[in-house]
Amino acid sequence: VFNSTELKDIEYIRSYYYNMIEFTRFDSSVGKYVGFTEYGVKNAEYWNKDQGDLAAMRAEKERYCQRGIEIWYSNYLTKS
Repeated sequence: VFNSTELKDIEYIRSYYYNMIEFTRFDSSVGKYVGFTEYGVKNAEYWNKDQGDLAAMRAEKERYCQRGIEIWYSNYLTKS
């Protein structure tokens, strides 16, 4: 998620759904998993205990978002 040209403003979100209902989400601005349903809260509590997984998810913001956004901006801003 981003709505700024500043790379620090990018937010990485990975959502988990069941029957079109979001039950858990990793949010890089919070830095951990957040649950939205009873099942999701239990998952978030369990997943937040795994420090290795949390570190990997936090690194996804830089790996997936920040590297690609520079290319995306350069392509789209030159065409507008």
